Amino acid sequence: CVFNYILKIKMSARKRNFSAGFLGSQSRLIGPNQPITATAGEDITLQCHLVPGENVAAMTLEWTRPDLDPRFVFLWRAGQDLINMKNPSYKGRSSLFTDELKHGNISLKLCKVKPADEGRYRCHIPDKNEEAFIDLVVGK
Repeated sequence: CVFNYILKIKMSARKRNFSAGFLGSQSRLIGPNQPITATAGEDITLQCHLVPGENVAAMTLEWTRPDLDPRFVFLWRAGQDLINMKNPSYKGRSSLFTDELKHGNISLKLCKVKPADEGRYRCHIPDKNEEAFIDLVVGK
């Protein structure tokens, strides 16, 4: 999966700007307000991050699709990717930016998008009882 540096830089800048104006002690999980559109075969990032940012590397992090069985697209627990818990369709195609977890970025990298990937994704941090939903639309 090719890492998209431009997307990461834009997201980091937006996160800093948003964090500067955030008042409150409780971090909130933030995702995009609009559906993400992708073309089959491309690599994408489903953005999801805490504002204000905080280190989530030791927390349980879940990316799920409720319409799947098993529902896990990605599961991070005790500092590890639990590959055996993933839906087989996402094995080898989903990952996190692990170097960004210390800043609260739990965005999902999804490689070689398929039409079957279309749907609603849940980004969830059980330890903080925070969640965000991202809709993915896949074109041909």
